[in-house]
Amino acid sequence: MASSLLRNPTFSPSPSLPTFSSTITTTPLSFRFPPSSSHHSSSSVSLRLSCSISDPSPPLPPHTLRRRRPDYIPNRISDPNYVRIFDTTLRDGEQSPGATLTSKEKLDIARQLAKLGVDIIEAGFPAASKDDFEAVKTISETVGNAVDENGYVPVICGLSRCNKKDIQTAWEAVRYAKRPRIHTFIATSDIHLEYKLKKSKKEVIEIARDMVRFARSLGCEDVEFSPEDAGRSEREFLYEILGEVIKAGATTLNIPDTVGITLPSEFGQLIADLKANTPGIENVIISTHCQNDLGLSTANTLSGAHAGARQVEVTINGIGERAGNASLEEVVMAIKCRGDHVLGGLYTGIDTRHIVMTSKMVEDYTGMQTQPHKAIVGANAFAHESGIHQDGMLKHKGTYEIICPEEIGLERSNDAGIVLGKLSGRHALKDRLTELGYVLDDEQLGTIFWRFKSVAEQKKRVTDADIIALVSDEVFQPEAVWKLLDIQITCGTLGLSTATVKLADADGKEHCACSMGTGPVDSAYKAVDLIVKEPTTLLEYSMNAVTEGIDAIATTRVLVRGSNKYTSTNAITGEEVQRTFSGTGAGMDIVVSSVKAYVGALNKMLDFKENSQTKVLSRNVKVPA
Repeated sequence: MASSLLRNPTFSPSPSLPTFSSTITTTPLSFRFPPSSSHHSSSSVSLRLSCSISDPSPPLPPHTLRRRRPDYIPNRISDPNYVRIFDTTLRDGEQSPGATLTSKEKLDIARQLAKLGVDIIEAGFPAASKDDFEAVKTISETVGNAVDENGYVPVICGLSRCNKKDIQTAWEAVRYAKRPRIHTFIATSDIHLEYKLKKSKKEVIEIARDMVRFARSLGCEDVEFSPEDAGRSEREFLYEILGEVIKAGATTLNIPDTVGITLPSEFGQLIADLKANTPGIENVIISTHCQNDLGLSTANTLSGAHAGARQVEVTINGIGERAGNASLEEVVMAIKCRGDHVLGGLYTGIDTRHIVMTSKMVEDYTGMQTQPHKAIVGANAFAHESGIHQDGMLKHKGTYEIICPEEIGLERSNDAGIVLGKLSGRHALKDRLTELGYVLDDEQLGTIFWRFKSVAEQKKRVTDADIIALVSDEVFQPEAVWKLLDIQITCGTLGLSTATVKLADADGKEHCACSMGTGPVDSAYKAVDLIVKEPTTLLEYSMNAVTEGIDAIATTRVLVRGSNKYTSTNAITGEEVQRTFSGTGAGMDIVVSSVKAYVGALNKMLDFKENSQTKVLSRNVKVPA
């Protein structure tokens, strides 16, 4: 079903907010499906993009050309229809419980976001910890200086609270990028002023103005300011404080619905009111940041963009605090599909063919799996089980799909009838990986191929789900401090379970330990602990079968917490919080899968040392494309 935002476009009777219009003056981009013959078998699923309902123009190629990205100027955009994509996966997204990322993983994701074409990467909260600072600095030095052939390089942004120490730290982390930005914030709602800040409105205005001015004095020409909890703040107070920070030198004003309480009509009206009543607003970019507490973050973001915001803050897979943020893939594809027809000609600079790969990378690195029915990137997003739907798809793809998999980097063409098994070669596996959205280098392909052959020897048919699990287990793993070599388990009803585990350290030296426990996993984890010698608490343990059948690959996810030295500062509350670390493993043996996940979580934890230098160097690291 289409969202109410698109079906019923009139927000309110207020004249300050424009209503959606299906009448456009420019020629719309139209994406149509070529009709399918009704005699095709159900296994033939060749798809093409469709964002048009009735335009009779001929089919376009699977990957449509993007419009030219306007030259970057911090406080203005030459094309009024262009919407900047501000990705905060590495900052707000990492605040999800258990989503802690290592420095290498952050760098990998930042490089992938640059391939995706995001305009701004909020690389982190540099004042949170030494590791966060070094990670942001490394991203600034590498990704922030990688200019492509079209002159594109992402802005690298660091978050800071409204105090000099945070702002100075953020600047020291991002200043090495070609386009550095400082993003500072302070709360403006009555409830935050009274209970959290315990400050008057006059005091908050003075702090905001002085800190924006201080950020500019450091040499930063691109400063973003956010009035936290703007969705519950008084309008007149917002007009006043935003007007003051504009005078102090802010170039972007971000309007956050911090607790996700507004409806699309309310949030759109808020943006329109700010645009109409804030002095100097014509000299800055208006941005949105919508939380998903009521499930309306994407709708609110689109409403804000239609009302005049020209930057939207989003995360991959919608991850973030509590219920998450507006999802990049949902917002971008909504603009791509409906920007011309309904949203007044809005467009972005995103290369949507990298969406699937980016989604999978974030999913595997954070350990936060997307639900099967997640829009755009969920496992069921392009699945059709209903007989009526299948019949329609066979007759014309446009009957039940508005987006084709190729547009987001997911090839799904089974016409060749290739089934992977133990006799399949490297080329067939590589082709299937490409269709699934993975582009791996030769070394990664070689590793996956031998894991694939091992599984294929035990299973008659290797499914796509099996392949995805193997890629996750090999490619998207943290930097190895410890590596599992061998494991032997004895268990049953006749006595305590015993485990012998052999691990290799970073220097390749082998370590072996034996332990007893209440079960095979417990004994194995205790043996690992004897080797690693790091106090750890297991918080969560879960296991799923990738496919049906007794020979299915098992995937395991664990969440662990270390000692008090693994802490960082929460960007919103300012409190010291203990970090949690997730790990995943896959294998046909459930104990092996479990130990791999546990070792992966320990590797993440050990990589995160608050007072140690980051292991990530400013060098070319191989990243899955």
